[in-house]
Amino acid sequence: MKKKLLALVVNIIIMGVVLILIVFFAFKGIDKFTRHGEAILVPDVKGLSVAEATSVFQRHGLTCAVSDSTYVENEVPGRILDYNPSEGSKVKQGRIIYLTINTKHTPNIPVPDVADNSSARQARARILAAGFKLTEDEYISGQREWVYEVKKNGVVLPLGAKAPIGATLTLVVGDGTAEPMGLDSLDIDFNGADSVAPKKPSVEESWFN
Repeated sequence: MKKKLLALVVNIIIMGVVLILIVFFAFKGIDKFTRHGEAILVPDVKGLSVAEATSVFQRHGLTCAVSDSTYVENEVPGRILDYNPSEGSKVKQGRIIYLTINTKHTPNIPVPDVADNSSARQARARILAAGFKLTEDEYISGQREWVYEVKKNGVVLPLGAKAPIGATLTLVVGDGTAEPMGLDSLDIDFNGADSVAPKKPSVEESWFN
C-alpha cells in the first residue's frame, strides 16, 4: 500500500515537473518568435523618395507603404513629408511604416466667389487665405473699390471656377468713375409741366363732351 502511494506521489511530481518544463519552453518559444524585448528605432526618411525610404527601412528590418498625399508648394513632388510611426519610435522588426508624400500634381481648388459681391479689401483677404496669389488690381469704370470680376491669365473666371492652388489671379475693380443714372431713364420730361402729366379737362369741356 505504501509502495503504491509512493509511486503515485512520484508520478505526480514527475508530471508537475514535465508540465512546468512544457510551459517554460512554450514561453521561451513565443518570446523568441515575437522577439520580445527587441526594438528597432524608426530612422529619419523625411525628404527622401519612396524608393530611397524603402531601401533605408529594409536595412533596418522594416517595410513601408504610402498611405496619404498632400500638397506643399515649396517641397519636391514625390518626397516624403511625414510618416507613422515617426522618427525615433521603437517598433518591432517587420513593422509597416505608413508614409505621407508630397503630391506630384498641383490640386485645383475653388476660387472664392468675390465677383460683384465684395469690396476689394474683402476679396483680397479671401483669395489670399484660399492659397492664391494676386497681381495688381485692374481698374474699370465703376463703383470705387468694388470687385466686378476675377481673372486668371487675362481670362475672366466664371462663378464656381477652380484654379491650381498658388495660381496668380487679378481682381477687376471699380475706379470710382461710374456715371450716374441718366435723366432719360426716369421717363420724366422737365421741359414743361404739361409733359409730366396729362392735362385734366376743364369742367366746361367735360360737360359738353
